Amino acid sequence: MPLTALAAGFSRWQFDNRYIQALPADPETDNYRRQVTSACFSYVSPTPVPAPQLVAYSREVAEQLDLSEQDCQHDSFLQLFSGNSLLPSMTPWACCYGGHQFGNWAGQLGDGRAINLAETVNQQGQHFTLQLKGAGPTPYSRTADGLAVLRSSVREFLCSEAMHHLGVPTTRALSLISTGQPVLRDMFYDGNARHEPGAVVCRVAPSFTRFGNFQIHAARNEIDILKQLLDLTITRDFPELGTPGEEVYADWFSIVCQRTASLMVHWMRVGFVHGVMNTDNLSILGLTIDYGPYGWLEGYDPDWTPNTTDAGQRRYRYGQQPQIAHWNLYQLANAISPLFQDTERLQAILDQYAVDYQQQWQTMMAAKLGLDQWRTEDDTLTTRLQDLLRLTETDMTIFYRSLASIKTSEAALNVDDRTLVEPLMEAFYQPQEVTGKIEQRIANWLRDYQQRLRQQDVSDQQRRQAMNQTNPRFVLRNYLAQQAIDLAEQGDFSEVERLLELLRRPYDEQPGMDNYARRRPEWARQRAGCSMLSCSS
Repeated sequence: MPLTALAAGFSRWQFDNRYIQALPADPETDNYRRQVTSACFSYVSPTPVPAPQLVAYSREVAEQLDLSEQDCQHDSFLQLFSGNSLLPSMTPWACCYGGHQFGNWAGQLGDGRAINLAETVNQQGQHFTLQLKGAGPTPYSRTADGLAVLRSSVREFLCSEAMHHLGVPTTRALSLISTGQPVLRDMFYDGNARHEPGAVVCRVAPSFTRFGNFQIHAARNEIDILKQLLDLTITRDFPELGTPGEEVYADWFSIVCQRTASLMVHWMRVGFVHGVMNTDNLSILGLTIDYGPYGWLEGYDPDWTPNTTDAGQRRYRYGQQPQIAHWNLYQLANAISPLFQDTERLQAILDQYAVDYQQQWQTMMAAKLGLDQWRTEDDTLTTRLQDLLRLTETDMTIFYRSLASIKTSEAALNVDDRTLVEPLMEAFYQPQEVTGKIEQRIANWLRDYQQRLRQQDVSDQQRRQAMNQTNPRFVLRNYLAQQAIDLAEQGDFSEVERLLELLRRPYDEQPGMDNYARRRPEWARQRAGCSMLSCSS
């Protein structure tokens, strides 16, 4: 459908589209499921929808794209980001990539329900790719329909923005639009499919290139295309590295490893569990990408995964995410190794990942605990703490936030066990269990923690302020997202907006919003969408 009038902000856009200009395209232009060889992408257009309605948009992302509030309320915004219309300079495409899924090579995967609209450059010279998720089938959709439901789209939209405001590297979300089109989904793959409201999310990132983009060409021995892709990636996304060549390739891989290590540290800091850490779901920019069956660690359990598909193997459990990232980087190294004469250098870079992760993790844990620096003896303190968090079901977010209120004065050192533990009681799901030996172990650790804090020249108030900038008060708990979904499916988008606003300031106290910082309620423990989720969306 042609756009008869345009939002003013669109006229400021400069289209770049270097990806499709520099890389080989699929010569077949008909949109049907197939294996696509000797190409990095296929041209494909979004599928129009019958009744688009704006659910929410991110004003911060809009501002990055030089769009005003009026632009985002304009009908052309709605039509463009629902997939109903295109701007004249847009030539949409879907990427070809492969990947390891749950540890096994899956062959060609690709953008099965993601369609890239364009690459743009804003007035500050920043480069962005605009991508619609849920806008219809592509050659990579396999047996699926390329659509997305409102349920998963609300989760992706809110979590993308929540992660950004938490300081976690992530793709962003510009808009969430319901389509007025029912989508058939079997949420638990149990034969009970039902129609759900459809939706489209506009995702925004400098690049959506994944480890799997390189893997597919290596697997097919398309070495010339592999080199073209890596050269473009460096030139476009890592221009500071200089002219591509083996030396620069090594520098690039080192940066990818460093950024991936940093991302894992951030996930561990806030208690985020991705749920589907396949190689096609890891970004070469070190961004959180593809919000599927993710979850937030509420009851502290390093073995927890939010993904029903992974319930038996628990490959992608919270505590194993850093190791899985390392394994995925090894697969990326294998993919680009044909471009190296000296592959031992790749191994050395991979070995450095573990060192980088450990150093960054120690720095992060020191910040979570309010320590001025990491000392050797802090290894024992943190190991004991992780054991402590499993003595009884403990909410990770509330525990660390409450820990900031522990005092270190002389008077605070001489209280009884119950008084010492009291500031943490809100974090325990079964507070009646925090008695006897459990209470004593917690108190013993707290006393050692107090003594450690007294070794540094920082007041309790200064430490509390610093800890509260590392340990969030608000995260997108699974049940909070589900409550917003329940209302949105009835046409009430108010809770989506409320959560979006709340999660813009996750480290602030925000008086009057205490209900959003409490433990998961008992009714949500086993309810669909509030604990584990499937990949169905």
